[in-house]
Amino acid sequence: MVESVNELVGNQAQKSLNGTHRSFTLSGRVQSFRYAFQGVALMLRSQHNAWLHAFASVCILVMGGLFRLSAGEWCWVILAIVVVWTAEALNTALEFLADAASPSFHPLVKDAKDVAAGGVLISAVGSVVIGLLVLGPHLLAFLRGLL
Repeated sequence: MVESVNELVGNQAQKSLNGTHRSFTLSGRVQSFRYAFQGVALMLRSQHNAWLHAFASVCILVMGGLFRLSAGEWCWVILAIVVVWTAEALNTALEFLADAASPSFHPLVKDAKDVAAGGVLISAVGSVVIGLLVLGPHLLAFLRGLL
């Protein structure tokens, strides 16, 4: 198996050196975006946590709009959202690859999936902290205005 992977990688590298890869085309780039959007759609269809991330993202974006965040605050909020979505996408991809590589239970596959899920949790917790730091003062000011 390792030899066949090495041969494949070697062949791909040789093709790149020989210039036999397809050339850069606009239609090729458009197709790449289609694949990427299909991947996002697949993640949303197959991962329940992605729906939670979507709901949280929309809520935070609406709150940011209502509180009229500054450009700097928006940068932090958008970065936090993007980090969580990226972690979820990578976790989903790892899960698909792990299931393809080992359809039956394997303790190392379970460990890999758990670590990837932990990465999503770490990014989500960090995003909550960023959300509290950025939106917290605005929310407190809003609540004080109601009293």
